[in-house]
Order: sequence, then structure tokens, then C-alpha cells
Amino acid sequence: MLAALQQELLLQHQFLKGRKIETVYWGGGTPSLLSREEIMQIWEIIERYFDLENVREVTLEANPDNLTKAYLKSLQHSPVNRLSIGIQSFHDNDLVYMNRAHTAGEAEYSVKTAQDAGLENISIDLIYGTPTMNDQLWLQNIQVALALQVPHISSYALTVEEKTALSNAIKKRQAMEPDQAQAATQFSMLIEALRIAGYEHYEISNFALPGQYALHNTNYWKNVPYLGIGPSAHSYNGHSRQWNIANNALYIKALLMDKKVPFEIEHLSFKDRFNEYLMTSLRTMWGTDLHYIESEFGLETLQQLLRQSIVYQERGWLMIDAKKITLTDAGKLFADRIASELFL
Repeated sequence: MLAALQQELLLQHQFLKGRKIETVYWGGGTPSLLSREEIMQIWEIIERYFDLENVREVTLEANPDNLTKAYLKSLQHSPVNRLSIGIQSFHDNDLVYMNRAHTAGEAEYSVKTAQDAGLENISIDLIYGTPTMNDQLWLQNIQVALALQVPHISSYALTVEEKTALSNAIKKRQAMEPDQAQAATQFSMLIEALRIAGYEHYEISNFALPGQYALHNTNYWKNVPYLGIGPSAHSYNGHSRQWNIANNALYIKALLMDKKVPFEIEHLSFKDRFNEYLMTSLRTMWGTDLHYIESEFGLETLQQLLRQSIVYQERGWLMIDAKKITLTDAGKLFADRIASELFL
């Protein structure tokens, strides 16, 4: 797999030609299974083919049970300067329900150990809306996260994906199904608690202390081109989107034997580009830039968007001014619905 990743970097090194790289993100799956030496093998290829002079953020996704003292110490001698830790919950019942490998104790320990190792730029993931967690337990989760003083929190409602262990357990009535009303209540609790604690709700699922936004994710939402390497990885250049084959064995074979990147490509139409920009921008505190809409998609498209937005403004879900459209707190509960109904 490492050899295939290196081969893909070699074959794709012209994809972002002329662009200065700002962020590198090791994620999707569990890259914290890689040793420091293996990370450096990949990094040396990245350094060789990409301009890294402007890189400010190198994130590694990690599971709490991977973050031992020895591993964190080794990362001090790597380019990694930010961790995204998949905590999910500080309660064991939730973790068992979600089929997570770590315990609540390991979750808290991993953050403290990373901080002790000097890696203080940490984001943690939390899941709300699990049937095993009432509102009081959810508030305790938030309080533990705040006590750890992490600068960034990503939080998502539990979703049940098809063909997963949880999905099968629910179908067999061996596990309870999530309650959407409970999830909405807990999302509102999260917004209020983190606002009081000084966090900025800068994207639907993301909260940060001032100046501590995830640069990598922010670039996604601001329509910046990116290159993804590895099975299932997606890449985007502003006009087309491509994604690699998901099968590990076929991915490796294509790269190492056939010397080609196994991807499919979609060329984005005018409508696709508008809809994607609207969907991603509306989720952020910066909102949908009306000047950008007019300059990229034309006055007629802007006027149509404004006409269709009025009904949501009247419901108290959108705020509209001369420069942008943004979601209200109430509107954040219906973000996907609002965006889809404003699509071209």
C-alpha cells in the first residue's frame, strides 16, 4: 500500500501544478497505524514533487487507542503539527454501541498524553444522538471536552450507514435506532454550550476557539482545489472531480503493475458548480458570497437565488444582507434541506 501511495504521488504530481500547498491531511481510515518512519517515506515523496513552502497545517487522524506515549514522542520528529482524534464519546456505553475499539478512559488519556507531548493543536470528534446517551450525559461529554481545553471540536449526529455492524444490529432489533428529535435537541445544546465557552461555530459541524479553524477543511468549503491520494480518495480542480477506486487490492494492482491511477472523473456543469458552492458555503459562518455568485454565475442566477431565499428568511432560517446569505441557529437544523431547495 505504501508503495502504491508513493507511485500515485509520482503520477499525480502535476495535478496542482502552480499552486502552493497550504495543508496536508492524513485521514480516512486510520493513518495513525503508520509508524513515523512510514509517514516519512510518504512525506519525502510529497516534498520532492510539491511546493511546501507555505504549508502551515499537517493533520493526522488518529484513534485514541493508537496514541501511546512512545508514538506521540516519535511524531515530534515528523511534519505532523495537528491531531484529529476520533473520541466520539467519553462514555463507555456509547462507544460499545458504536462498536469503537477504545474506552472512555483511553479517550481522555489520549488527549492529555498528546498535550503532554507538545501536540496542543488538537481537534476531537464527538457524536450526538446515540440512543445510549440522554441529554444529561451529552452535557457531560461537552463538559469533559471543554475541561481538556482542546482548540477545535467537530461534532456530528449519529448516522447509520448500510451494511455496517450497527445497521445489521438495528435490523435484528439488537440495538436501538437513533432518535432525530433527540439529535436536534443535543445539537442545540452543543451550539449554546460552546458559544458560552468562547468557541466560534464556523461550520455546521465544526467549532473552534478564535483563530483555530481547521485550515484544510476551510479550504474545502471555500472551493480551493485539492488532491487526494489513496483508495476512495477524491480530488477537485475547480472544474472536475475525480475519485479513486475503493478496492484496496485493485488500487495496488493498478498502481504497481499497470502504472496508472485507477479513477473515475466527473466534469462539473454550470449547475453542478453552483450547487456545490451553495451547499458548502451556506454551511459556514462566512456564508454564501453574493458578489461571488454574480461574478461566477451571473446576475440572473443571483436574482433567482435571492427570490427563492426570501421564504427561508421569513421563517427565521436565513439572514440576508447586501454581501452574503448565512444560516441562523434555527436554520442550521435544516441546512441540507434549505440548500437542496435553493439548488439550480
